[in-house]
Amino acid sequence: MSEAVNTSSESIEDAQRRDYRRGATTLRGSQVPRTTTDQRLLDRQPDSDWLHTDPWRVMRIQAEFVEGFGALAELGPAIAVFGSARLQPGSEHYEKGVEVGRLLAQADYAVITGGGPGAMEAANKGASQAGGTSVGLGIELPFEAGLNEYVDLGVNFRYFFVRKTMFVKYSQGYVVLPGGFGTLDELFEAITLAQTHKITSFPVVLLGADFWAPLLDFVRGRLLTEGMISPGDVDRLRVVDDPAEAVEIIVRECRRLHDEQAGQ
Repeated sequence: MSEAVNTSSESIEDAQRRDYRRGATTLRGSQVPRTTTDQRLLDRQPDSDWLHTDPWRVMRIQAEFVEGFGALAELGPAIAVFGSARLQPGSEHYEKGVEVGRLLAQADYAVITGGGPGAMEAANKGASQAGGTSVGLGIELPFEAGLNEYVDLGVNFRYFFVRKTMFVKYSQGYVVLPGGFGTLDELFEAITLAQTHKITSFPVVLLGADFWAPLLDFVRGRLLTEGMISPGDVDRLRVVDDPAEAVEIIVRECRRLHDEQAGQ
């Protein structure tokens, strides 16, 4: 194995002319380190800057995946509910969120949310009060105060993309209440993953016809008309006003997809 340090029989220049292999990476010339990996590990560090290097971040990312998979692996059938963190208790959409959570729990689905306030709290509240499993997948943000009080199983994440993976992997469908950029992000990511066959298609129900109507008009009137999407892509979105109807669609479509997969 190549040496990375100078020896009595070989100059630094001679060592740098040879290949130096570090895992899958080959280094030559000035890229060859003057110390070994073990030496750098065991040397006393004058500061903690190494905690913020990309290789160390990879380990933290891996740890978040392991933690999330471990916490949710035995969750069972679950539906994710999204919506604005700014919905206030007592508002129409908040109360619909509570009802959705309750009905999903009664249909034997766990309810997964982002764990925050507003629509997330509403769905967690409904599920918890109905005796169901209420899950919150929190995210490190400067302006949110952690998991809401109705979360029974909570996991906090540093990285959005790890959290997104957990939503997609452990949800059999989405119910989407009115919301802002974060809600739209989760909605269109799920549609894109289904459209590109990165995931098995699952039902997506938009709750609140008046709120979602302009968006659907744009999708049909611009994206579909101008050939940016296919007619089947529009069909992936179902819009209803009644929480009971939303849950009925979720249950029916989940059952249909399960039967299709069982028959393959």
